[in-house]
Amino acid sequence: EQFAKNVKTRDESADHVEFAIKLPGDENGAPVWLPIDAKFPTEDYQRLVAAQEKGDGAMVDEAMKNLESQLKRCAKDICQKYINPPRTTDFALMFLPTEGLYAEAIRRVGLIEQVQRDCRVIFAGPTTLVALLNSLQMGFRTLAIQKRSSEVWNLLAAVKTEFGKFGEALSAVKDKLDQAARHVDNVAVRSRAITKKLRDVEELPSNPQPLLKDLLGESENDE
Repeated sequence: EQFAKNVKTRDESADHVEFAIKLPGDENGAPVWLPIDAKFPTEDYQRLVAAQEKGDGAMVDEAMKNLESQLKRCAKDICQKYINPPRTTDFALMFLPTEGLYAEAIRRVGLIEQVQRDCRVIFAGPTTLVALLNSLQMGFRTLAIQKRSSEVWNLLAAVKTEFGKFGEALSAVKDKLDQAARHVDNVAVRSRAITKKLRDVEELPSNPQPLLKDLLGESENDE
C-alpha cells in the first residue's frame, strides 16, 4: 500500500500521525514517510465566518489574526511531533478539510511562506491534496515502470547470453552434419565405383551343377 494510518515516526514518542504516504526509501527497503495531519480550528474559523457575514471589519481582522495564530501553532505541533528525517521527509502536510478554511489560510499575506520556512509544513486543501496525491501516484507508476524496465533489460541480457551459447552449439552441430554429409558422399562415390565394376562381371547361374555335369559329360565323350 502507498499510505498508512497512525504511523509512528519517532521511537521516543507515543505520538502517531493520522496518515502518511509511503515513499521509496533506502536500499534496504525501509520506506520514507510523508506525514499528513488534519487540522480544523473550528471555533476560530466559525468566528471569522460570522464576522464576515456581519460585515464587521474589526471583528474580521481579529478573527483572522486568531485563526492565523492557531494555524501556526498547529504547524509547529506537526513539525515537532512528526517530522523526523530520514524516517520521514523533511516536510509535512497540514490538511485543511474545507476549501473555505484553505482559502482563508492562503489569503493571509506571508502565512504560507512563514509556516514553510519555520515549520517545514505545507497547507493542503481538498483540491490541492487530491492533485498532490495524483502527482505522487504518477511518480510511483513511473518508478515502477523504471524498475520493470531494469528487469526487462536484465532478462534481455540473459537471453542474449543464452542465445549466443545456442548459436555456438548450433554451429557445432552444423559442422558435424557437414562432416557426416561429406562422409556419405564419399561412400556413395565408392558404391558407384563398385557397382560399375560389377556390371563387367557375368552373372553365375543360380544352380551351377547341371552346367558342370554337361561339361563333364562332354569331356568323357571326347575321350
